[in-house]
Amino acid sequence: MGVIAVEDVTIEVDEDGFIQEPNKWNENVARYLAQSEDVEELEDTHWRVINYLRDFYRQYGMAPPVRKLCKDVGIMTDEIYDFFPTGPAKGACKIAGLPKPTGCV
Repeated sequence: MGVIAVEDVTIEVDEDGFIQEPNKWNENVARYLAQSEDVEELEDTHWRVINYLRDFYRQYGMAPPVRKLCKDVGIMTDEIYDFFPTGPAKGACKIAGLPKPTGCV
C-alpha cells in the first residue's frame, strides 16, 4: 500500500494506484490520478465517462461492461482508448476513484 497527497487530502492507494478510500475522491484527485494514466487534461468526454462510472458503481457496486459504458456515454468502443490510453478498466476506473475492477491486470 502507498499513499498519495492531493492538496490537503491524503489517500491510501494499492500497488496499482487505485484509491482505497473512495469517499476521499474529488475532482482534484481525479486530475492527479489522470496524470499517472497518460491523460494530460480531463475534458468534457472524460468527465462524462468518469461521472457515469461513479454513478453506475454507486447503483450496482461494480464497474459497467465496456460496451454498456460506451453506449450509454455515446462514444465508440475503440474511442475509449483515445480518452483513456491505459483502458477503461485500468485508466478510467482508477481516475473515477473506483476499486480495481475484477479481472483488471
